[in-house]
Amino acid sequence: MNAPTSIIPVLTNADLMERRKAALPRGVGQGHPIFAARAENAEIWDVEGRRWIDFCAGIAVVNTGHRHPKIVEAVRKQLESYTHTCFQVVAYEGYVALCERLNKLAPGTTPKKSFLMNSGAEAVENAVKVARAYTGRRGVIAFGGGFHGRTMFTMALTGKVDPYKIKFGPFAGDIYHVPYPDPLHGVTEEETFIAINRLFKWDIEATEVAAIVVEAVQGEGGYIPASTSFIKGLRELCDKHGIMLIVDEVQTGVARCGKMFAIEHHGVEPDIMTMAKGLGGGLVISAVIGKSHVMDAAVPGGLGSTYAGNPLAVASALAVLDVVEEEKLADRAAMLGQRMRLRLGKLKDRFDCVADVRGLGAMTAVEFCHQGDPHHPAGDLATALKNEAAKRGLLLLNCGSYGNVLRIMIPLTIPEAVLDEGLSIIEESLAVVTGK
Repeated sequence: MNAPTSIIPVLTNADLMERRKAALPRGVGQGHPIFAARAENAEIWDVEGRRWIDFCAGIAVVNTGHRHPKIVEAVRKQLESYTHTCFQVVAYEGYVALCERLNKLAPGTTPKKSFLMNSGAEAVENAVKVARAYTGRRGVIAFGGGFHGRTMFTMALTGKVDPYKIKFGPFAGDIYHVPYPDPLHGVTEEETFIAINRLFKWDIEATEVAAIVVEAVQGEGGYIPASTSFIKGLRELCDKHGIMLIVDEVQTGVARCGKMFAIEHHGVEPDIMTMAKGLGGGLVISAVIGKSHVMDAAVPGGLGSTYAGNPLAVASALAVLDVVEEEKLADRAAMLGQRMRLRLGKLKDRFDCVADVRGLGAMTAVEFCHQGDPHHPAGDLATALKNEAAKRGLLLLNCGSYGNVLRIMIPLTIPEAVLDEGLSIIEESLAVVTGK
């Protein structure tokens, strides 16, 4: 008799979701019930072999696309030497080289210094540590709708309760929130500055504020770009009161907004800047960059982390910067963003539920409302559109305080034919969910 043929079990998304539910706490969210088997540039294939167009990019991480050959090769080469020493114990040249490049890339003429961390949240926390060390002050001002991380401190900075703050308080003190300018919803820059000055009168004196933390384009808040007048107004206010201006470029940096950093659109030099996401090309790394005299305020040993600036991630980040420069990805982001907003903007003429189409560079958003009224957010419609698009093979995510904003985070290396295919799916899906 012939020996029985062994049967290789076939993985399915449904089976893996069941295993996930049994093994993971429900607090770990998941935008789509699929499991990746492989990915290339702007496409993912799941364990069942289905192809997906990726308009999420790992939440704006793989700006250089999934598995860019130069990045893969750089990591492979580093693997042959060493994977970890802890930079604070035995240093390596790559860490220094990456900081040198970031210092040169950072906007403004003031000499810069940098150090590396693991996540965006760590970068933001350490930026505040540096600001407090330099100023000797305690207070931090952030903005409603802003997102800066999920650690206890960055949750306190984050201006969105659901889901990030529910059941997790109390939070760190000496953090104050003011409205972020939002023209669509009638929040003016003047109101924002009035709110800051009221803080100085009612809650904390200006001379006790160490930093103002701002995103040049609010990410989780709804992809709302800041105006040049607003950013310059913050710079002037900070200069007047000796406050450090911290610009959070975790999602907007690494060419996503049409320049290396979104703040470059405004001609303003931050005191400190944070970055992560796109810097590692898919590997875990973040950075804090700031004016040299500010960055030197922390005492030796006050900054660092066991895994920060991991050699593999550093190798990947250096390759990412090469690719951004060689492939002119900042220029490409500007072109792709214009292409997306031109096409998606036409949806406003056809669908009264489209309240706004906006963005900067390749950061593009579509905000949905009920009955043409932007003050009646349609989070249900945005979710229905996301789900309908997924049925057609397109991965999308929502954002905004009410979950009513569709955010598009394409890899900047996406082929234009794949981009157009994805945009067509959005149009088709919107027609289905609205019945139009």
